[in-house]
Amino acid sequence: MIQRPVLKTIAALAAAAALGSAHAETAIKFQLDWRFEGPAALFLQPVAKGYFKAADLDVTVDSGNGSGGTVTRVASGSYDMGFADMAALMEFHANNPDAPNKPVAVMMVYNNTPAAVLALKKSGISKPADLNGKKFGAPVFDAGRKAFPIFQKANKIENVTWTSMDPALRETMLVRGDIDAITGFGFTSLLNLEARGVKAADVVMMPYADYGVKLYGNAIIASPKLIKENPAAVKAFLVAFAKGAKDVMANPAAGIETVKARDGIVNAALETRRLQLAIDTVIATPDARREGFGQVTPGRLALMASQVSDAYNTKARIDPTVIWDGSMLPTAAQLNVLPPAKK
Repeated sequence: MIQRPVLKTIAALAAAAALGSAHAETAIKFQLDWRFEGPAALFLQPVAKGYFKAADLDVTVDSGNGSGGTVTRVASGSYDMGFADMAALMEFHANNPDAPNKPVAVMMVYNNTPAAVLALKKSGISKPADLNGKKFGAPVFDAGRKAFPIFQKANKIENVTWTSMDPALRETMLVRGDIDAITGFGFTSLLNLEARGVKAADVVMMPYADYGVKLYGNAIIASPKLIKENPAAVKAFLVAFAKGAKDVMANPAAGIETVKARDGIVNAALETRRLQLAIDTVIATPDARREGFGQVTPGRLALMASQVSDAYNTKARIDPTVIWDGSMLPTAAQLNVLPPAKK
C-alpha cells in the first residue's frame, strides 16, 4: 500500500510536469537574409524585449549570406523559419519541384523590392533611357541583377553588358569608373557609396518600384513541416514579430541598440540610417499602406510569379498559389504597425 506522503509527492510531481508542459517553449531557429545590419532590428527587437518568450517561443536569430541560402536552409530543415526575398523563394520552388519541404511565405515585410539601379550623376545618367548601351556591374546572384530583365522591359532599355564581381567590390568599381551603373538593394548600395566618399546628392538611384516593377521584396518564410505540426507557433511568432516591428518603426535608433548588442562593431549611426531608409522605401510604402502590412494581393503576386519565371528562366512556371500562406497572419489590429505617413 502506497503511503499518503508518497502519494502527495507523486501528485505534486505530476502537477509540476503538467504545468511545465503547458508552458514549454517551442524552439524556432530563424535565419536572416544577410548580416546583422539595420533591418535586422525588426527581428532582434522581439527577442530583446521578450515578446517571443512571452509567446512561449524560444527563438534564435542567426545572420545569413543571401536569400537563396536562407531558402535552402529552411528547405533542408536546418532552420525552421527565415527572412528571404520572394523572388528567391519562387525560384527555389520552380527549380526544385520535387523537393519535399519547400518553404512558403507567411508574412510580407518588404512590400516593395529594395532592388535599384544606381549610377553617379557625373556619368550623365539621370533616367532609365540613359542606361542604353551602358556597362553594368553586380554579383551574379544579386537580386536586382537577376530581376533586371523586368526593369529593362518596363523601361525599354537595350544593349547593356554585365561585369561580375564580389559584393564588396561593386560600389568600388562604380566609383572608379570601371562600370557605368550597378544593381543592388538601395539602402545598402547608397550607404556603401557614401562610405567610399560619394555624397548622396551625387548618386542617381532608380528604385525598381518607382519605375514600373512592382515585385514584392523580403518575406518571412516557414518550413511546411513547422506549419503542419505547429501552426499556432508560427502565428505566435508573427504576432510577436509585428509587435517588435511596430516598436522599431516608431523608434529606429532604439531598435539599432539590439543590433549593436549582437554585433558590437556595427556603426550605430550608419545602421540607423540604413534602417530608416528600409522603412521609408520598402516597408512603410504607399503599396504597403494600401494592401496592409504583412499581406499580399493575389493579382500582384500572380504577375510577379509570371515575371520571375521569365526573368529567372526557371525550369517550371511558378505557381503563386503554393508560394504564399496567409492563414496564420495576425489580426488587422495586430498588423497596424506602420508609422504615420510622412507629409
